[in-house]
Amino acid sequence: MDQQELKKKIYNIMDQHKIGTLATVKQGKPHSRYMTFSNDDEFTFYTPTNKETHKAEEIEENPNVHILIGYEGEGFGDAYLEVEGQAKIRDDQKIKDWLWSEEMERWFTSKGDPDYIVLEIYPESIRLMNAGEKTPEILEL
Repeated sequence: MDQQELKKKIYNIMDQHKIGTLATVKQGKPHSRYMTFSNDDEFTFYTPTNKETHKAEEIEENPNVHILIGYEGEGFGDAYLEVEGQAKIRDDQKIKDWLWSEEMERWFTSKGDPDYIVLEIYPESIRLMNAGEKTPEILEL
């Protein structure tokens, strides 16, 4: 498939799926957890977290991350993404306001909570998986 079609399929999965796994590196080994993801009009992922978590510490030590997102678990043929990228810890209020939802009150007092941070993940490559005979398809960014 051409690059425009690939980008469209990737963005569609990102837009429709909000829960995936985020893997960081801890003492040279992968460490995964489920996260909720949002994205802007590009391919950047954003996920809220607490600055006192292990993942924040791990990203400060090594910004290389991996995301799996998309698969519905309904059987063969469910498309998903494998994302390799670099994560940055963001604390600016504009991004925190954009991501804030009432569900987050379980973990934070408000969108101004000093422990509330955002992980911003810049993909280096995105692999579209399980989307037909011609996959995996890789989008290098």
